[in-house]
Amino acid sequence: MSPQLTVDPLDQQALRRAEAAGVTVVICTGRPFPGAMIWVTRLELKGPLICYQGAQVRLPDGSALLDSGVRKEVAIELIRFCRERDLHVQAYRDDRLLIERDRPEARAYAAHAQMEINLVPDLEEAMGPTTPKLVIVAGRERIEELLPEVRSRWASRLNAATSMPTYLEMTGPRADKRSALRFLARRLGIPQGQVAAAGDGRNDEPMISWAGRGFAVAGAAPEVIAAARGRIIAPPGGGGISQLVDGLL
Repeated sequence: MSPQLTVDPLDQQALRRAEAAGVTVVICTGRPFPGAMIWVTRLELKGPLICYQGAQVRLPDGSALLDSGVRKEVAIELIRFCRERDLHVQAYRDDRLLIERDRPEARAYAAHAQMEINLVPDLEEAMGPTTPKLVIVAGRERIEELLPEVRSRWASRLNAATSMPTYLEMTGPRADKRSALRFLARRLGIPQGQVAAAGDGRNDEPMISWAGRGFAVAGAAPEVIAAARGRIIAPPGGGGISQLVDGLL
């Protein structure tokens, strides 16, 4: 999928060829479940999906196979950190996007994620005992400054990674795409060596390095390309998924 939220028809046809050949195709995304399901439906996929940066593994009917959220006390620390720095931060509860200030960053994210905004008086009070993830939305340079600070401050208590250059996403310490993909592969009885994963964001690096065959999208961050050990596919619009499927089959 491109940043403009389009899918190359050749790539969509490739996914159908893969499923017809017995390959289990799984969307593995940072998107919340409702936003991810838009693409599951559009791509006509039938199996489980990984969403919220790996915090959840869900079935298309909404039932959860895995749910690993950020504890409320840790989330509150992060929310207060953001308030002190006038940063936009958002959380989730029952697949609803929660914000406590109506800011342009929130509206830009909601439009991209194709989700509705739920404005609440106090984000701390609106969350449940856990939240699948929290997201800071800011300019690219500010996100690059925040990433090492957040990782250092909440080391062992949060996973932090960028998905888009303007999104800094935090999940629980045991929740990332690698952990979710490993869980799902074991559940489906698929050996690690037969798992292929592809992506372009820092949030994709753990699963790419874990998969038996990891692929980086051309133009990905250097650490993502390094994790793929030289296996590169074309970017969206360039037939990368078709290239990947043809190679696997």
